[in-house]
Amino acid sequence: MKQLKRSMFVIFKNPMLSVLLTYFLSSRFLLPASLIIINDIFAYIIGFFFGRTPLIKLSPKKTWEGFIGASVTTIISAFVLANILGRFQWLTCPRKDLSTGWLQCDPGPLFKPEYYTLPGWISQWFTWKEISVLPVQWHALCLGLFASIIAPFGGFFASGFKRAFKIKDFGDSIPGHGGITDRMDCQMVMAVFAYIYLQSFVAREDITVEMILDQILTKFSFEEQQSLLIKLGQILQDRILH
Repeated sequence: MKQLKRSMFVIFKNPMLSVLLTYFLSSRFLLPASLIIINDIFAYIIGFFFGRTPLIKLSPKKTWEGFIGASVTTIISAFVLANILGRFQWLTCPRKDLSTGWLQCDPGPLFKPEYYTLPGWISQWFTWKEISVLPVQWHALCLGLFASIIAPFGGFFASGFKRAFKIKDFGDSIPGHGGITDRMDCQMVMAVFAYIYLQSFVAREDITVEMILDQILTKFSFEEQQSLLIKLGQILQDRILH
């Protein structure tokens, strides 16, 4: 117990380790990684109880019933899990430096709930008249769709790779499951997609005066800074006169 307390103290006293820890516990990492785990679990459970039709020869235990059931479960879980994670600022605030100021922030419009009025026939059966949905939940549906349909093929590729070399697992560090690589085959495909999707459709590029000044002071020579100051003064003076 004392060793655990000492380790936690070292982590949170070290800013770099603290930021890395909070990143891996943030919604950017936790949501995509959780969807792959959920898909694996429900593909196994549904396939075990209801699986009858083989899916692919590379993985004889995979079935169409497990694949379809896990896909539906993963997409629903993505929508619900995004709502839960999106309500914690500790998981949603952007990380821009090594300070702890991001613990209190305005997460942005993606994490501000939008309210939708339910149809009248639903209100007759339930007490709800409206529901709140975070905009990030719509993006989570795309991640859930990919995690349930495309990402499992990372596992199929890994199975074919192991068959080609006539090995059962990549390692034996996890008894009954193989090695770390055996558990991370689908995660690798999901990580690439999640990064590209977040950078293309979700991430906002907020340019502030401080960011511009930092670029000028660090990347411009003193002569370039003087030239920029003169040109900027001329531009502002022309705007004032006109």
